[in-house]
Order: sequence, then structure tokens, then C-alpha cells
Amino acid sequence: MRILSQQISTYLERASWIRKMFETGAKLKQQFGEDAVCDFSLGNPDLPPPPAMAQAVRELADQADQPMIFGYMPNAGYPFAREALAEHLGREQNVDLQADDLIITCGAAGGLNALYRAILEPGDEVVCIAPYFVEYGFYAENSGATLKPVPARKEDFAPDLDALEAAISDKTRVLLVNSPNNPTGAVYTEEQMRALGELLARKSEGRERPIFLLLDEPYRFLTYDGVQAPAALGMYPYTVLCSSFSKNLALAGERVGYVALNPAMPEKAELMAGLVLTNRILGFVNAPAIGQRLMVKSLGSQVDTSVYAERRAAMAAVLDQAGMTYAMPKGAFYFFPQVPGSDDDVAFCAALQEERILAVPGRGFGMPGFVRLSFCCDKAIIDRSAEGFARAVQNFRASAGA
Repeated sequence: MRILSQQISTYLERASWIRKMFETGAKLKQQFGEDAVCDFSLGNPDLPPPPAMAQAVRELADQADQPMIFGYMPNAGYPFAREALAEHLGREQNVDLQADDLIITCGAAGGLNALYRAILEPGDEVVCIAPYFVEYGFYAENSGATLKPVPARKEDFAPDLDALEAAISDKTRVLLVNSPNNPTGAVYTEEQMRALGELLARKSEGRERPIFLLLDEPYRFLTYDGVQAPAALGMYPYTVLCSSFSKNLALAGERVGYVALNPAMPEKAELMAGLVLTNRILGFVNAPAIGQRLMVKSLGSQVDTSVYAERRAAMAAVLDQAGMTYAMPKGAFYFFPQVPGSDDDVAFCAALQEERILAVPGRGFGMPGFVRLSFCCDKAIIDRSAEGFARAVQNFRASAGA
């Protein structure tokens, strides 16, 4: 008897790498103890929220006996929350953003799915830069579209403009850009973002339906060495910005995100009306009432990013000691090093597991031959992994004949 649809069964199979690493990690921790396993598999932010968030929680608790403090709201979110967020994002993106230019969603994932349901039709293509967040393919397929990955330049994971231009077809409806990037930590420059906008403007000429530039920016706040993510919302008329507060405000689990439209977008009001509808009929309806109120009180603050900078330096030292090749991440909290002496990322992850180290094969992100390492964990875990990494690399090179 088959109780799942064939499509869902296929999804489960394709989404298995991160799940497998999670399950393997649970078994190793049960067998050897939590402190004996170095788990770099999950991008689960672990820092405490900023002080403004703690204060907002206390204030909200004091108001909990007031009527309608947690009541229903308009489908686009609380008006006061949209106004506050529009003012904040307007400054960040250097555009004149109004409350009607954005909708508050159930996280960035809810926002992406609501947008796709509003603009995609069966047979459309969503072009993205590989490697990419594993869920992107599923989100496109939820609306009958297809994800079309285009490999980044492997030396620095920057966009390959020639390859992107060749990949854009009559079916292309969206170019999805994730910067700072999960899993590589790459941050695209202002010049690169402008070039992407110019490419889409050229490719959209004469089309009945334009190509959207979709920015997914949950790691915007987390960059290193003076690097800044450019303000790209106003660079191309058909730009849409999706993000959330899971990482910068430590609101993971509260599911508060947004979709913001370029204020200069033609037919902007029509798209926003579609977003409000799709957000409702997909079952998201609203971001949580508590989360929206906490977000408003905490805008402009963020977690202590110096902790991530310290962990990044520690992870780089571990990889250097082991002799691994990598591009230093400019943002986010991931390394994406090459597999030593081979392209078999699955086999290398197995070699790391022998040392009780958990990583995710790069093929799970659309780029075999690499592994993803998340450094949202205590620095002591990173330091403790050094000898195991060195042994795993040495043994793997020997077995591969490199």
C-alpha cells in the first residue's frame, strides 16, 4: 500500500543529504556522547538574541492581559509592523519604501512560496546560481516551475555572467540570487549585482512577462573584513527582496519574514494584491502576532556578529592545518571547501564521520566535489575537530591515491 504521492516520495529522496547527516549525527552522539561529535551539518543559529529582543519580550509579557494584543490582523501583516519595516528597509536599501510595498510573511520560505504562486505558471523556469540552498528546487516545483541551476565560478563562487546569459530562455521568469550565500559564504559586489540587473533588462525586452530579480538575503547582516552586501532593491525595476529575522534577531522558529517590491516596479499594486491573496490561500495567512511585535521593537539591532568572526577564523585555521582548499567566506556562517584529492564528496563525508565529524556533501547543494561546514557552534567544537580533520584528509588522500 502506498500512502505518499509519488511527487512527495521523490522530494524526500532528493532532500535526503542534510536529513541523513542529521540522523547520522544523532546516532553518533548517542553512541559516543554529545562532546565526542563535531557537528557542522546544520545551519541552526545558536547565539542569544540582542538585548532589544529580551526587552521586547518583557514588555510584551506585561501587555499580555490587554484585549486584542494577539488578535487577527490584515493579511499583509499588522499595519504598524509594515510601516516600521518599510522605514527600516528603505534606509537599508536606499529606496523610498512605503508600507504598501511589502508584505510580512511566515519567514522567507513563506514569502518565496507566496511570490512564486503569484508570478509562476507551469513550465516556467527559475534560474539560480549553484551551489544553492537545497529547498529552492522544491519551492519552484510547488508552483509548477523548474529550477535551473547555473554553476558559479569555482575559484570564488561569483556569478558567471556568460553562463547565466546562456541559461536564460523564453521560459525564464525569475533569477534567484542568494547573497551572502548559503553554502559558500560568497557576497556579490555592487558591480556584479548591477551587471545582473542589466542582463535581465536586456533579456526582458519585448517580453509579455518580465524576468524578476529575486534577492534572498537572510544573511545580509553577517559579513566580514569590511565587506558589505550592496543595496540592490532599486537597481532593476522588477526586483523583489525576500528575507527573514531568524538569524540577525535570533528569531528562528518565530517565522517572521517579508517580501518587499522595488517601489519603481510597474504594476506593483497588482503584484502586491496577488501576494496578499497567495499568502492567504497557501495557508500561511499571517506571520505570528508575537513575532511581528518583537520584530518591530528590535529593528536596527542584531546578534553579536563578532562571535561568528571568531569562529570563522578558528575554522579557517583547522582547514589550513588539514591542508584543505577553500574560498574564505565573506559572509554567512558556512565554509564550502573542496574535497581533497577527489571529487567524491560523499566518500569524504564518510571519512570525516570516522573521525566523528559531520559535514554535508556539496551535491546536496548542486555542486559535487565540495562539502559544507556550518560554524554556528561553539568555538571549542571547532578547535576540537582539528586533529580529526587532519587525519581524515590524510587518510582520504591516501585512499584516493592523491
